[in-house]
Amino acid sequence: MAEALPAVMRFPAFLSSHKTIFLVLWISAFGSVFLWQRDIVGDGFSMFGKAWPGRSVPDGRAFAFNMTDFGGVGDGVTDNTAAFERAVSAISKLGKKGGARLNVPPGKWLTAPFNLTSHMTLFLAQDAEILGIQDENRWPLMPPLPSYGYGREHRGPRYGSLIHGQNLTDVVITGNNGSINGQGQSWWKKYRQKLLNHTRGPLVQIMWSNDIVIANVTLLDSPFWTFHPYDCKNVTVRNVTILAPVFAAPNTDGIDPDSCEDVVIEDCYISVGDDAIAIKSGWDQYGIAYGRPSRNILIRNLIVRSMVSAGVSIGSEMSGGVSNVTVENLLVWSSRRAVRIKTAVGRGGYVRDITYRNLTFNDARVGIVVKTDYNEHPDLDFDKKALPILENISFTGVHGEGVRVPVRIHGSEDIPVRNVTFRDMNVGITYKKKHIFQCAFIQGRVIGTIFPAPCENLDIYDEDERLVKLSTAQNATDIDYGI
Repeated sequence: MAEALPAVMRFPAFLSSHKTIFLVLWISAFGSVFLWQRDIVGDGFSMFGKAWPGRSVPDGRAFAFNMTDFGGVGDGVTDNTAAFERAVSAISKLGKKGGARLNVPPGKWLTAPFNLTSHMTLFLAQDAEILGIQDENRWPLMPPLPSYGYGREHRGPRYGSLIHGQNLTDVVITGNNGSINGQGQSWWKKYRQKLLNHTRGPLVQIMWSNDIVIANVTLLDSPFWTFHPYDCKNVTVRNVTILAPVFAAPNTDGIDPDSCEDVVIEDCYISVGDDAIAIKSGWDQYGIAYGRPSRNILIRNLIVRSMVSAGVSIGSEMSGGVSNVTVENLLVWSSRRAVRIKTAVGRGGYVRDITYRNLTFNDARVGIVVKTDYNEHPDLDFDKKALPILENISFTGVHGEGVRVPVRIHGSEDIPVRNVTFRDMNVGITYKKKHIFQCAFIQGRVIGTIFPAPCENLDIYDEDERLVKLSTAQNATDIDYGI
């Protein structure tokens, strides 16, 4: 079962209109100094001069249907797969008239995987819950993603998602905080027992599509990654709660934008068994050949938790490149890592122009991580000369308490980390040892005074950005994984 939440976290739509209550309750709960700093954020995301605030939820469709119109029964026992398919088929005929909304009333709506259609709104009423059938034989097999070459866990085909869509336009999944429940417990157990012959399926996967909105719903217990937009453009995720057990729910990432462009993820709570968010763009030679970067991504106003991996990750599958990402107003609590970039020899691609602002870490083992030896490959045919580029990464306003290692940036001779900036950092630490700000093969600067003291690899500037001390030890290493 998913972990219990404070009552305030069960109503994301309510939270979005009551920011002050939201803030006060969480400061009280965790004793964390966490400021939203809306004056920094503004109302939109500047993307090469173009405002990209994300897509709003449409007010309505010209037509509306109910699940009961198609023979659906929300008793938690009846198989509603055919009813969902009939409903989607009816909506597909109304695309030229603006599409239609499918209302899912209160109840438990058991179903095998089904596909969405363009110009469709899937609306989940309060106390409506879509339940995924647990029998994997009812989940269709699909070809591997072209930028991965193999299924992520097994060679050959992979299971499709509970809710799926390809080559779509204008799709909305929303409601009054209804939920989509993958009932992933049986999948997790069979995965641990090595009883599955194919990669598990996501809860929601939308591919090669544009103008996608997910808002005001709860996503629960996915078999694998929870929401996986793949090679999509204009994706907005807003006021969404995503939950899975923080242990014993392997690879249940929250949101994985993969080779996506123009993405906004905001005002969400995510607590899962892997990365809360992981930005990806393909795996080794397959991702290099596919050549679709993830870019122009705004992540803001999130509370996340990951006891196994990280709050917000980039990679490790980033072979198509990742650029122009902003992560701001982020609280990571009771987690193994807070924010992480991970890559390896053979990935190729790049991670550049990444901005982190106003990060709060509360009870995290490691705060900021860059790892360049994440050696997990689809096969042995990767190009050892395909070296990723990591550059132009800034951290401004990093605070928190109860952190063991605030910074661990592990570049290498083959993959140095270039042009990293730290400014306004004060993190309460649990270890008093030296070298808890750890670096290797990194070039960058510190502006002003920060705590804890930075590694010797970084140039030092005063608050007015005047050079104080030039580093002569950029290639030095003081990485200590024993801390």
